[in-house]
Amino acid sequence: MRQSNRRHALAACAAAVATLVLPGLVSAAPADRAGGSWRLGDDFLWGVAASGFQSEGSAPDSNWTRYIESGAVDEYQNSVRFLDFYEDDIKHAAALGVKVFRMSIEWARVQPEPGPDGWDEQAFVKYDKMIRRIHAYGMTPMITLDHWVYPGWAADRGGWLDPAMVEDWLTNARKVVNRFATYDPIWVTINEPLAYVGAERRIGAITSNEEADLMVDRLAQAHNDIYDTIHNNQPDALVTSNVGFVSGKEAEVNHGFVDKVRDKLDFVGVDYYFGPDDQTAATGTSAGAPQMWELPQQTEGIYYALRHYHEYLGGKPIYVVESGMPTDNGTDGPCRKRNEPPIEATGDQPYCRADHLRDTLYWIQRAKADGMNVMGYNYWSLTDNYEWGSYAPRFGLYTVNVESDPTLTRTPTGAVDAYVSLIQNGGVASDYIPTRLPTECSQVDPPASCDRPVTVDPRATGS
Repeated sequence: MRQSNRRHALAACAAAVATLVLPGLVSAAPADRAGGSWRLGDDFLWGVAASGFQSEGSAPDSNWTRYIESGAVDEYQNSVRFLDFYEDDIKHAAALGVKVFRMSIEWARVQPEPGPDGWDEQAFVKYDKMIRRIHAYGMTPMITLDHWVYPGWAADRGGWLDPAMVEDWLTNARKVVNRFATYDPIWVTINEPLAYVGAERRIGAITSNEEADLMVDRLAQAHNDIYDTIHNNQPDALVTSNVGFVSGKEAEVNHGFVDKVRDKLDFVGVDYYFGPDDQTAATGTSAGAPQMWELPQQTEGIYYALRHYHEYLGGKPIYVVESGMPTDNGTDGPCRKRNEPPIEATGDQPYCRADHLRDTLYWIQRAKADGMNVMGYNYWSLTDNYEWGSYAPRFGLYTVNVESDPTLTRTPTGAVDAYVSLIQNGGVASDYIPTRLPTECSQVDPPASCDRPVTVDPRATGS
């Protein structure tokens, strides 16, 4: 497998933690970390995220099962069988203290055949039970209507190239909204639309730029139409279509879609994972990228992603719908010892999942304290899952050895305790220093991320 082409510069090394300032950089105005604004308040929405197809198991006929059957990627098996273990998984989420549990209602599962007689009522009943369980633990469901998977019969008709696809999609989405709006969920209409287009290119469902543009137009139409349906059923609903932030190319990749739906976004859903890299820039997604765990880890990039949409959409509320860190089959780097100074942001030293989580929250807190309207954060993902072709990249707070453990035991990583502490304390402490220094002249969001960089607050004196 090819190595990632790392294009980010190494950060300058600090001589002393107490006076940590990067040479030649002017910091964005640092937040008042001594004041109450540094902590994330009681209204901040902590959450976890999952995808139906990636975690449920017993996958029905769909565009993705057909691609898997072609032999181009690893076998699906039954993933982590969320359909069977959802009660335990939801209990694990509740024990973290989160307020939001993101999940999907899979179109391929609830409508396995076309037409008015093609619905599977028992599949709906299963989702009823899941959402009632989420509510029983005091969490709000965040329901995704489309996480890149549609029924095999829709694939036979041409998928998003079929002129009837939008209406077929809306027929399902309206049925889902009408049934589940009573639970007062947060709604994600279409997960990472441009990454969705990239996934459709990968499996061969679309093959040209013209077809890609057509799919983008139809995804925007679907979002705008179902937005009205949701608000007719649930007037105070919060609705988004989350974007997968593409470091170095965000405006080029995602703005075209965002501009088509910006008037029907109650908040901006932003997903952030990696710094700039050739594997992600071409398609707008890291899904299926070889050795995903070697993609550039720049946690300060989440600050730039949040600032980008804060400025682009005029202060609209922002929710980090997904963010996390992949590891190679569960391997994890050493965690930093207390009061140990930060290191340069190189790709040579593995990140500890708990440190990566704390560093990410540090930059989210900086963003919120600096005036960005950040309303929530979901960790991707609660458990490991089928990462669009492989079980090798592990993202889970709970790791699951799908290929070697028939019991599919959920084993907590060190990030579980870290997340519990973050939630209980409203984020990292006011004297926390990230374990990695920010990248000098970052290309996460050029030119702003280079011209207006953030630095670690020099007034922080410990970890």
